[in-house]
Amino acid sequence: MTQRTHPRRILLVAGDAADADSLPRTMQARARGADQVLVVAPALNSRLRHWASDEDGARAAAEARLNRCLARLREQGVRAEGVVGDADPLQAVADTLPAFPADELVIATGPGRGARRLHRSVVERARSRFDLPVLHVIPDSNGLPTAA
Repeated sequence: MTQRTHPRRILLVAGDAADADSLPRTMQARARGADQVLVVAPALNSRLRHWASDEDGARAAAEARLNRCLARLREQGVRAEGVVGDADPLQAVADTLPAFPADELVIATGPGRGARRLHRSVVERARSRFDLPVLHVIPDSNGLPTAA
């Protein structure tokens, strides 16, 4: 049996499912044995506001989402820290990885039918861009997590 030479780290991208009841339970199970969990909340913004450099509202919303997510994770015993990231979730991950070399990437997205195609695209691009295992967590209509 080989010993790890560095702490096990999980990077959680807290998208629009960061408030789902199932996310803390899922992360509690994933974080067993993890030494560090870092939550990055992308400052999700509309294209128009992004082009107009109007990011204040998006950053404030991401900060609030991050704080709610961290509080819920901590209630489940998950030790986690967090940061607000770029509006593009993939760029937020790329910006975070140099300072937090994760061993696993968890992307939490909402269950909305129309948004699933977009979320799958982000997850597929994350799998091809980053040399990490990627878990896509989507709460179902009952609030239970499903992995995609």
